[in-house]
Formats: sequence, C-alpha cells, structure tokens
Amino acid sequence: MSSQTDLETDAERLSSAPTEQDGPSGIGVLGWLRWTWRQLTSMRVALILLFLLSLAAIPGSLIPQNSHNAFKVQTWKAAHPTVTPVYQKLQLFDVYSSAWFSAIYILLFVSLAGCIIPRTWQFVGVLRAKPPAAPKNLTRMPVYAAWHTGAGHQAVNAAAYAQLKRRGFRAHLSGGAVAAEKGYLREVGNLAFHLSLFALLAGFAWASLASGEGGKLVIEKQGYSNTATQLDDFTGSAFYGLNDLDPFGFKLDGFTAKYATSGPQAGSARQFTAHIRYWTGSDTGKLTKGDIEVNHPLEIGGSKVFLIGHGYAPVVTVKNAKGEKVYSGPTAFLPQDANLTSTGVLKVNDYGEKDGQKTQLGFNGYFLPTAPESFEKTGPVSLFPDAADPMLVLTAYAGDLGTDSGLPQNVYQLDTKHLTQLTQDGNPARARLKPGQAWTLPDGYGTLTFEGYQQWASFTVSHRPGNAVALLGAVAAILGLIGSLFVQRRRVWVRASAGPDGRTLVEVAGLARSESARIAEELAEIAVDLQDDAPAVDDDPSDHPARTAQDSKE
Repeated sequence: MSSQTDLETDAERLSSAPTEQDGPSGIGVLGWLRWTWRQLTSMRVALILLFLLSLAAIPGSLIPQNSHNAFKVQTWKAAHPTVTPVYQKLQLFDVYSSAWFSAIYILLFVSLAGCIIPRTWQFVGVLRAKPPAAPKNLTRMPVYAAWHTGAGHQAVNAAAYAQLKRRGFRAHLSGGAVAAEKGYLREVGNLAFHLSLFALLAGFAWASLASGEGGKLVIEKQGYSNTATQLDDFTGSAFYGLNDLDPFGFKLDGFTAKYATSGPQAGSARQFTAHIRYWTGSDTGKLTKGDIEVNHPLEIGGSKVFLIGHGYAPVVTVKNAKGEKVYSGPTAFLPQDANLTSTGVLKVNDYGEKDGQKTQLGFNGYFLPTAPESFEKTGPVSLFPDAADPMLVLTAYAGDLGTDSGLPQNVYQLDTKHLTQLTQDGNPARARLKPGQAWTLPDGYGTLTFEGYQQWASFTVSHRPGNAVALLGAVAAILGLIGSLFVQRRRVWVRASAGPDGRTLVEVAGLARSESARIAEELAEIAVDLQDDAPAVDDDPSDHPARTAQDSKE
C-alpha cells in the first residue's frame, strides 16, 4: 500500500495543476473564503462556467435582441403579449448585456485568471529546478530494467547523461545517478489552452464593448460617406458610437450579377460583385478601386464593408400637366422572392398644385426583372432574377402623402390614408411599362415614363476590433489542446553503481503522468542504446531481473 501511495505522489508531481481540496482548509469565514476561491479557480468550475455560458447564449440566438434589431423585437412583443413581461424581467431581449450573462462571463474570467496565474508560476518554478533526484529504490517504478556490465560506473553514468541529452531530456548527473525529464510541452499546451481561452473571451468582450455596425443601400453611380447622416441604421456599443465612425467613403461604379441558366439550380446566384472606388480620411479625390463579394468583405481603415444584398432600382420620370419634370431618378425596390420580384413605391412630393390645391402623387407597384407574357396564371411575378425582360407595374394615387407632417415614414411603404386611388375607364389606374414606355396619367395629372433600371447593393459596415484577438485565441487554444493531449510528461533515471564483485549494476527506470506503453518503449530504446557503452555480461537472472510495467503490476 505504501509503495502504491508513493507512486501516486510521484505521478502527481509531473503536473503543475494546483491541488484541489474537498472542503474548507480552515475554521471560520477566512477558511470558507479560501476554500471558495480554490473551488472557483479549479478547472472543474471553469468548465462548468464555460458550459453555462454556452447555454446562456442560446436565448440570444432564438429571441430577437434590441442590440441587433429593435424593430424585430417590437414585432415579436406584439405577437407574444402574454410572455413578453416575463421575458423583459429576465432580460431575454438584451441577453448579452443582462446581469446574469455578465455574471457568468465575469466569473469565468476570474476563474481562468485564478487558474492560470498560480499554474504558470508553479510551472516556471519547475522549469528552473533540476529534475528530481533518483529514488533510492528504482524497482518501485512502473517501468524498470537492470543488467550487469563490465564498464566502470562513472563512465556508464556519463554515457547515460550524454544519451539522454541527445534525446531531448533535461538531464542532471548527481549522486551517482542521472535524473532526466521530458514532455514539458504538455504543460505548455495546458497553459497555452488556458491563456488562449482567456484571450478568446477577452476578444469577445472587447468586440461587444467597442464595436458598431451600420447598414446602407447604395444605387449604382451613387456614393456613400461613412457618417451618421448617411447610414440607414446603426447599432453601437458602450465605447463605439456615431462619433467614432471610421472616416472613409466609396462610390458604387457597377454591380455584376450572374445566375445559373439551366439545370436544377437555374436561377441560383453564381456571382455577386460590387465594383467600387473608395477613399480614406478626408481626401475624397484619391480613389482606390476595389471589389466586394459575398463573404469577401473589403477592409477600409478599421472597418469591414460586407455585401449583403442586391436588387433593382427602376428609373422613372414624372411630369405634371404643364410638362414640368417633378420627379426623376432611380428608386430602390425590395426583392420578395428568389427571382427578385420586387416591390416599392414612388413618392412625388413636389408635384405642385392641381385644381388650386397642393397635391402629391404616390405610386405603388412591382418591378419584374423577367416578366411573364401574361399575369393570368402567375400574377405579377418574375420568372428569372436577371433582367432579361424587365417590366414595371404601377398603381397611381393622388392626395396627401403625409411627408410634410414631420413624422418619420417608411420609404418602402405608401400610406394611403389621405390618398385617393386614381381611376381610368372606371377601373383602378394601373399600368404595365417596358423600358422607354410612357403612361399618360388619368384626370390630367401628367405623364410617367419608365426610363430603365439601375442595380443597387446593400452593405453592412462593421467595426469589430476584437475579432482578430478572438480568432487567434481560438487557433492557439486548439494547438494548446493538441499539445496537452498528445505530449506525455515523463521522467527517466539511470543509476550505475559498482558491485562487490567488481561489476557495475546498471538500473534504468521510468515514470509517466499516466499509464502508457510509450514510456516502456522509450525506456527499452534507452537501455538498448546504452548497451553500446555498457554491454551486458552473463548473470544469474534471479539476481537483478529486468522488469516491465506489466511485471510491476503483477
């Protein structure tokens, strides 16, 4: 029993992990605090906290978050009025900034820090110290071998020291024996894993505290400047707001979209590329060409510009009854299906007066990149996403658009509360226009001409400074984990002692952190190589039998 206990103690010394205790180490508050700290900084608790953190992040993926899409949150609340108060009390609409999520995150930080610091300090002490001296009785080691030789014991010890050094062991010759140790990369891997996990969490924390994201839809031949007034939407953080936007801008020169034209995947996208020219800082005259593709963002300054959407913008010209141009230009329509059937509205705010009253026009309709010959069977839907046979389908309204009320409006929706639908021949005024065709509006409201179309692209401008740190941390954690799993920490001792018969007894023993055939194989290789300098002589096997790990167990 004593021999087994000694082996377990020696094996434990091969690890630099802090010793865990099952209960308080003292009496009173101080003892309980010390015990609580040791539990918190143990690897078991760190893994539990990491598991809890992954569970805590699940609601943030399933429930809309205010930080990402406040409008979607409001829609969700309206659809689920019963559970909304409960979700609000649990902070489920702000999971990543909630008190309970932050508590788990902070505890995990503290646990990792409390685990890394003492473990690192202890490992540094192990590296600075010499390998442990050989035990008095090497036969107690799990792997053991011995033989007699005619070589001198000092020469054998010197040869063993040189051989172990060649094999990459840290070796020390003292007291008539050689002590060697190897496999420090195991503990290096453990520490690298812990440090990398700490860096990974720090990177995520940095990204959440100092990141921002905004969206912008840009039509061909138009530009964008990364300022608060030009963003369609923006989500900031505690240390990154509208005043911290990186100074840059770009112009969308063109957009290339290619689709599969045959086979089962006909209509699926093959290429989406936005061709831009961008500038950084305040020098808008110095432009650099660049392309932005899906999953291939363009990094400008400290931000990345992602391509997230594409569509069409019909170019329309509206003239009033006097022939004056009151509306002209492209208007973005939003896709509704895979074939880019798009809906949108045209708001003619400056139409002027009609019958002595200020009048505004509104048009609601569809843009079909590839229109069918008839709507009888399909309705107003596109047959293909590319603009092979474009058509603009519009319905006309007149009255008050409500844009002068000062209240915000959705540019993609038409409020018909104060509008009257125009009629033509007793039916609602509708038109189907091909590029170049004009529509004479009823009741003398003038004309509308479908000039053609331009393409648009929507972009997300993202500033996330902690992503690189988190990525490096994840890669380093994997490498550290590989090292800790596949590198074995082991110790080897070689003792050559002179016997009373004039021969030298050579003993070789090994110890590993965990049972493995590798230590026995390595010890056998060392013994065989050492035979060149200490050849075995005939001996009675009963005197000093060679033992293996299996013999020791028996």
